[in-house]
Amino acid sequence: MTQVDFYVLPGEAEQQREQFACRLAEKAYRLGHRIFIHTRSAEQTRHLDDLLWTFQQSSFVPHSIYQDAGDAPPPVVLAHDAEPQAGYQVLINLADDVPLFFSHFERVAELVNGDGAIRESGRSRYGFYKERGYLLRTHEISK
Repeated sequence: MTQVDFYVLPGEAEQQREQFACRLAEKAYRLGHRIFIHTRSAEQTRHLDDLLWTFQQSSFVPHSIYQDAGDAPPPVVLAHDAEPQAGYQVLINLADDVPLFFSHFERVAELVNGDGAIRESGRSRYGFYKERGYLLRTHEISK
């Protein structure tokens, strides 16, 4: 069964959630996982595509926008309007809703911060998973 981890970040900036998504993707990549980052919009997808190249000077996270990935996609792909094919273990969800395909993953990472709308949609997603009996863990992130 899919394990769902909620990462509760301090502050209200969307940039912080996106930076944390990059750090989480890098960590999962270094552990040998394939990662799908589900964004809320085409604009956020493009922004994260750029951010994954620049969020840390010393890091390298091979990635692509899902529709541009071709026949041999890199370990990290991003999209807001696509369902990934099999083979991805980790879903990082930045959208406001639960993606219908979440159960295809071993792990789901939900990123929540202090922004009222983001926190409220996070509570809704938490309730969704809990009602269905998924294993939930919460991590309070201090920086």
